Amino acid sequence: MTAHPRLSIGLPVYNGEEYLAESLDALLGQTYEDFELVISDNASTDGTEDICRKYAAQDSRIRYLRLRRNIGAAPNHNYVFTECRGELFKWASHDDLYARDLLRRCVEALDERPDVVLAHSDQAVIDGEGRVKVPYEYGLATASPHAPERFRSFLFEPGGDDFYGVMRADMLRRVKPHDSYHHADRTFVAEIVLHGPFHQVPELLYFRRDHPTRAERANPSKRSRCVNLDPRRAGLLHPTPRLLAEYVWGFASAIRRAPLSAADRRACYRHLAAWMTSRVRPGAGERVEDRAPVDPAKLTVSVDALVAGREGRRA
Repeated sequence: MTAHPRLSIGLPVYNGEEYLAESLDALLGQTYEDFELVISDNASTDGTEDICRKYAAQDSRIRYLRLRRNIGAAPNHNYVFTECRGELFKWASHDDLYARDLLRRCVEALDERPDVVLAHSDQAVIDGEGRVKVPYEYGLATASPHAPERFRSFLFEPGGDDFYGVMRADMLRRVKPHDSYHHADRTFVAEIVLHGPFHQVPELLYFRRDHPTRAERANPSKRSRCVNLDPRRAGLLHPTPRLLAEYVWGFASAIRRAPLSAADRRACYRHLAAWMTSRVRPGAGERVEDRAPVDPAKLTVSVDALVAGREGRRA
């Protein structure tokens, strides 16, 4: 690893032993190699620590950090970013898979388009065994040069996992850190989209794993999801009006902080008002893994063919 890697990957994890090694193989097998991988272990109680230390001993690009106590998913995501040094940054999930060219294609897109603040790729949802459940066609207008249009699309259209794109670190430092209210990830990305356009690489390179122990599945209620994001919320009341107010305020605050012209700011507030007063369309805002599955045979690509290290790296 170089002294100053161009790209930093932050991987926050808690009790991720089931899929962690497979995800690490996919990240370390990327064709783009100028990166550091910073793992922040949120006081795991399973075999996560042993797996991380084993991989760190084998690859100098890995830096393993272990927290003394579980600070929650949101603070851990924020913390791992502060420990990274690259001019580009990507959060990675301990249970997802990544095709070999994902990092290279995203970095190339950022190099070719200085106006783009985040690059990601086409994606599909896979199950616990790595079988494709849901291929997803990205339909958001986040590539628009107009901030209000990007924001409007992000409000009204079902979203992808832009949170896991490759981003410019200097932009990310200007965004409010990830919060812990319900759907805080959406307001977080909404603020990013107000800073500049996104680029979606038109190749299936990212595989989002859906399984019973995934955070959203293991914490089905809004309150339990908030506590998972930050344990300090365990003693707070979480009535629906409060959760909705925090969610809406998150969008409004993002508009207020973003580097927008007065006209664009007013347009974004109008879109937010329309979103608040409109009836939610069926399926609006749902995550792609929650939709009805489709036949994986319709895909013309094999996960095994794309992802590095699926068979041989751990042997």
